[in-house]
Amino acid sequence: MNSVKHKWDAKDYAENSSAQELWAQELIDKLALQGDEHLLDIGCGDGKITNSIAEKLSNGLVVGIDRSESMLGLAREQFALPNLSFHTMDAAKIDLNEKFDVAFSNAALHWVNDHKAVLEGLKKHLNRNAKILFQMGGHGNASYIIEVMTQLITSKKWKKYYDDFMFPYRFCKTQDYEELLMQAGYEAERVELIPKDMIHENVEGLKGWLRTTWFPYTDQLPETEKEDFLNFVVKKYTNIHPPDSEGRTHVNMVRLEVEARLP
Repeated sequence: MNSVKHKWDAKDYAENSSAQELWAQELIDKLALQGDEHLLDIGCGDGKITNSIAEKLSNGLVVGIDRSESMLGLAREQFALPNLSFHTMDAAKIDLNEKFDVAFSNAALHWVNDHKAVLEGLKKHLNRNAKILFQMGGHGNASYIIEVMTQLITSKKWKKYYDDFMFPYRFCKTQDYEELLMQAGYEAERVELIPKDMIHENVEGLKGWLRTTWFPYTDQLPETEKEDFLNFVVKKYTNIHPPDSEGRTHVNMVRLEVEARLP
């Protein structure tokens, strides 16, 4: 996110991100909002969750930031509450004329490599005793999917496209993030890895999720090869982890949940 500008398909993502939305709503409940807070949503994406928060803060203010113009274009098109605004911005280079009581992020910060820059830049925009609540992919996240992807990109058929490929996500361990918080001057209240079962209604749902959030892999390929690659991933994965009796697919996810305060 702060090194490579990924090309998001906002509408496709919005149609294939139901699990992220569900987990975000669970996370919002943990904020215990009073209704008058100023809140920053880091990596707000298509704005759906940011808007949901703004509806709860009738006497507050919500700002969503994201690096993707495509995502923010969809957000601005769909949501226009008077207490809500969106800004194009790198999470590692936050620069706003506003201070916040709460910093929130869901399913975004694993795209950022330099979390030290995120935390130090954010600190300048937080009020005293401000709260942060982040959830992102953590250590062990989607390990079976990654295993399948790794097998394919190192295979004879696909290897030539991945000579310069770098793993695009950062899935931190709890001790790593505790250290980052301490170094940046935050007081950690809870840093926890939480296993999640990501459920897709069918194999096509799994493929849609792969297409919209694992595109750094398919971006290495010619257009004519992308669909074939995704079909290979889905076939190989479901051979090892078949759909359940209702045809739903399951992916083992691990979320790193971070709760801290700025003293």
